[in-house]
Amino acid sequence: MYKINEVFETIQGEASHTGVPSIFVRLQGCPVGCAWCDTKQTWEVDPVYLVSLEQTVEKKADSDYWANATPEQLLALFEERGYTAKHVVITGGEPCMYDLNPLCDALHARGYHTQVETSGTFEILVPKETWVTVSPKINMRGGYKVLTSAMQRADEIKHPVAMEKHVEELEALFEQTGVQPKLVYLQPISQKAKATKLAIDTCKQKNWRLSVQVHKYIGIS
Repeated sequence: MYKINEVFETIQGEASHTGVPSIFVRLQGCPVGCAWCDTKQTWEVDPVYLVSLEQTVEKKADSDYWANATPEQLLALFEERGYTAKHVVITGGEPCMYDLNPLCDALHARGYHTQVETSGTFEILVPKETWVTVSPKINMRGGYKVLTSAMQRADEIKHPVAMEKHVEELEALFEQTGVQPKLVYLQPISQKAKATKLAIDTCKQKNWRLSVQVHKYIGIS
């Protein structure tokens, strides 16, 4: 059983899969404590907020409500809702708190592609076919360390930045783990002008890439 905060179909707005029609499955639970997290409603798994899976699809706003679901129940929900996207993004919260192999295997068997977005602070349990986006959460209040194994498994790194310190922390992480990813995206926090300029200047200097959260600019979920 997976703890589901919400399920919705949209367009992926970040990093390598920007523009790809996607079904987002947001899981409940995260102990990392990222200061600029925009999904804090997923942090706690409080039994008081347990609802039906159908109610997670019908949400009109962010909330602490969550549901239990098996991979088969999620697939049935996709069909019931008439979703046509074949790319499924498993996010959170921190999805890698869970063994995602059963979910990803079930999705692959039905013709879906899978992507996982993780902080890199938990072991990544997914099939080799799953695209892994690591957004390394460095020195967060939860005290979790970014794992070398997570950095090695990453297909891309997506790193939020607001100040030079965030770039320096990422470079230090690469040195500590001995990992030099081929795909590194910098994402300006809250689309602020100063953060955006920093990201653009750094990407040009280091031949990295810019991720600008397209969905927020065009006003979709």
